Amino acid sequence: MKNNTRGSLIWLRITRFTHQSNLLSNEFLKPFGLTTAQFDVLMQIDSYAPITQSDLAEKVTVTQGGISRMLSRLEQDGLIERTQQWKTKHISLTEKGKQQLANAFDAQLAFQSSFFDDCLSVEEQKTLYELISRVQKNSENKVK
Repeated sequence: MKNNTRGSLIWLRITRFTHQSNLLSNEFLKPFGLTTAQFDVLMQIDSYAPITQSDLAEKVTVTQGGISRMLSRLEQDGLIERTQQWKTKHISLTEKGKQQLANAFDAQLAFQSSFFDDCLSVEEQKTLYELISRVQKNSENKVK
């Protein structure tokens, strides 16, 4: 373990932060009737609707099987609707889904921002954003 590279230590910190943030967000979103993953899926549907299930799966951190189960549950809860166009199903938010997302959005945004606002200056946040964006783009290039 003493041979960790700086890159591996950064990766571990990011992984731990993401895990902790998701745990805290799941607790925070409970009163809104959502999990962190559901919030993310609803956000992506809202941004890209109508969207196919495969396109949605590429944008979120849920597996293909997980997204299928989640969409079934969201549809059961009346938050999304799936419409068939030829051989492709497209997903959109229902009015209830739009309302539930709107109810949680500002609070979740403030909650997530507080992780950074509480300990980093605006300039540090800009730098962190630029650096993590560069790392993310590099990882995306490796996938391609």
